[in-house]
Amino acid sequence: MGKQQILVVDDDKDIAELVDIHLTSSGYEVFTANSAKEGFDILANQDIQLVVLDIMMPEVDGISMCKTIRKISNIPIIMLSAKIKDTEKIEGLSAGADDYITKPFNPDELIARVKSQLRRFTTLNIDNNNSDKSRNVVLNNLIMNKDDHRVIAYGKEVKLTPIEFNILFLLASNPGKVFSTEEIFETVWNEKMFDANNTVMVHIRRLREKIEMDPRDAKIIKTVWGVGYKVEKGI
Repeated sequence: MGKQQILVVDDDKDIAELVDIHLTSSGYEVFTANSAKEGFDILANQDIQLVVLDIMMPEVDGISMCKTIRKISNIPIIMLSAKIKDTEKIEGLSAGADDYITKPFNPDELIARVKSQLRRFTTLNIDNNNSDKSRNVVLNNLIMNKDDHRVIAYGKEVKLTPIEFNILFLLASNPGKVFSTEEIFETVWNEKMFDANNTVMVHIRRLREKIEMDPRDAKIIKTVWGVGYKVEKGI
């Protein structure tokens, strides 16, 4: 098996080179780009499995590039940015990113996040401790197949990212059970939840925009106020 290929897009050549060095030393094949245009050229010609993407870039910024990638691919995207406000992180996650790391970054944390995202993308495995769990979910208005990553909501096929799929499959394969934000994060991301983490909330909002008839009046993913989220048995 060849090395997994990662694309790093950052207009700061020093940062791109630094990320390249750390990822290469961890056994990945790395392609670097200093603009969105260069990044799209690489995506078109290489079998990229993950993108590390800066937000602040001239001409086409990272948010716009992320949205464009999401129209054609579900590969994991990790935002790497100097922006540290929660609203800015939410903007990146809402654009379709799977994770968000702030600069200056800890190289070990970056490698850990990359490994986690690649592992999740290649296995699409939510619950490693329950290998006998059904590969299909069939509810009144929601059908999911874990093997081909297919989702049909209200009779319409929906394209989800791996993270979105895993969150929805976790909830839908346990209808009626309420999962806290912390439980969802630690099950899907397979790591401890950080304080004041808005990641799950943003992904739930994105999911509702894709699968609900009216995201403001969600029928599939219900909020249990003060507790968490669930998918009803009779949706």
